[in-house]
Amino acid sequence: MDDIKTNDTGKPETLRKPKWIRVKAPVSKGYNQTRNLMRDLGLNTVCEEAACPNIGECWEQKHSTVMILGDTCTRACAFCNIKTGRPNPVNPDEPYNVAKACGDMGMNHIVVTSVDRDDLADGGADQFVKVIEQLRIHAPDTTIEILTPDFRNKPIDALESVIDAKPDVFNHNLETVPRLYPRIRPGARYYNSLRLLDKVKQRDPSIFTKSGIMVGLGETKIEVAQVMDDMRAADIDFITIGQYLQPTKRHVPLDRYVTPEEFKAYERMAKGKGFTMVSCSPLTRSSYLAGDDFAILKANRAEVLAKQANRKG
Repeated sequence: MDDIKTNDTGKPETLRKPKWIRVKAPVSKGYNQTRNLMRDLGLNTVCEEAACPNIGECWEQKHSTVMILGDTCTRACAFCNIKTGRPNPVNPDEPYNVAKACGDMGMNHIVVTSVDRDDLADGGADQFVKVIEQLRIHAPDTTIEILTPDFRNKPIDALESVIDAKPDVFNHNLETVPRLYPRIRPGARYYNSLRLLDKVKQRDPSIFTKSGIMVGLGETKIEVAQVMDDMRAADIDFITIGQYLQPTKRHVPLDRYVTPEEFKAYERMAKGKGFTMVSCSPLTRSSYLAGDDFAILKANRAEVLAKQANRKG
């Protein structure tokens, strides 16, 4: 699908997808096996719900981002394709089912995310903890990455319980620059999200932290640079930057396609600011090739620590 924006006359204008954005339809045997397993266990994936363009490649390799706490979000972010409404009750079997799917797929690294659940007293924190616990029992060799909501207006011990469950990577996306929050993430607050990631590092410095933004929403390069600085001030290890793709005509319009050359410039900028890991391309998504990136992230941190030890010696 091509993306729609409004021109100076107020009429819709179609922006044709450039060749670097187009991906093949998912048709492989591996894709179907992953899809069938998720169906059999009654699990949702953000890959499907958010219409990820990389689903064919990832599911072919049995990489999947499981979405817990149902398929209905209590918020209505202007960029997101996940449905909004009144969610169903939390499924008590979900933690075990996630762990079983992980074991059946032979995953070395799993990403667990969720919808926003503002209706729950803890925002869904306890379900994250239970999923991590089940994964540690039934898939002990699998590294765990979580991509959480912002737990806005929830007790601090909700966030702390998830941190104390010790996922290997704690991811929470800032999504865009502060100026665009009222239009793009009206139910969230930029500095609340930033503080969440800062609190993770303060409570457990051993956990890798990760965050990402979309570009092509009308942000400026100076604003992106400021977000990078804010992330580094919160000691975030890993930044992802990808192209916003408008899911449907009712979602926020695409401002423009950012070129591969501009993505390369953002990548150089992020590395210059000291991120341990950078993933930056038109099709980059938070969970895309997350296992491979985690291995690189660990190696990069080990190299940094070794250099620091040598300087002290």
